[in-house]
Amino acid sequence: MIGRLRGTLVEKQPPYLVLDVQGVGYELQAPMTTFYRLPAIGQDVVLHTHLSITENLHQLFGFAEQRDRSLFRTLIKVNGVGPKLAISILSGMEADDIARCVRDDNITALTKVPGIGKKTAERLVIELRDRLKNWDMPQNDLLAHSEIQSIATDNDVFAEAESALIALGYKPVDAAKMVSLAAKQKPDASSEELIRMALRAIAG
Repeated sequence: MIGRLRGTLVEKQPPYLVLDVQGVGYELQAPMTTFYRLPAIGQDVVLHTHLSITENLHQLFGFAEQRDRSLFRTLIKVNGVGPKLAISILSGMEADDIARCVRDDNITALTKVPGIGKKTAERLVIELRDRLKNWDMPQNDLLAHSEIQSIATDNDVFAEAESALIALGYKPVDAAKMVSLAAKQKPDASSEELIRMALRAIAG
């Protein structure tokens, strides 16, 4: 089992990234909450990983925080929730916000995540309630310390943000609208900032 990787970030195109570990390139899938914390291309990064093996597919998932990986592993134990949907859930909300939704029986907030209907949201609340009852809710905002850098042009920034949202399950038209609204709030935002603002607006 691969549980942790330290290497050089050589590629990032949500939800995929490539990490060079001593000459070997590991392709991982990661939630947007991890992409927000990634350094610039060419810099070193440490990711906590989860290896999923099925009959026809081997997938490696990476997380900036151990608590994100822990929640991912808890989510995929829920009936009807696979790795892809778990990544979407962790992309649309911070781990602590998901735990808060479960604790508060906030079905409405959960249904705003692509792929989650009312029945799935209800199942999440029911099955996760006991598993997350001891979830530690930190007081600080984990995103407050993230440093986001971007050297892309405006068009590239918009295209990258829209592409990431589409990869997460949003329709192209909806993704374009979300990015446009986010850009109006902060015209000089990087692609990562636009994605984060768009997802926060949906979750809000």
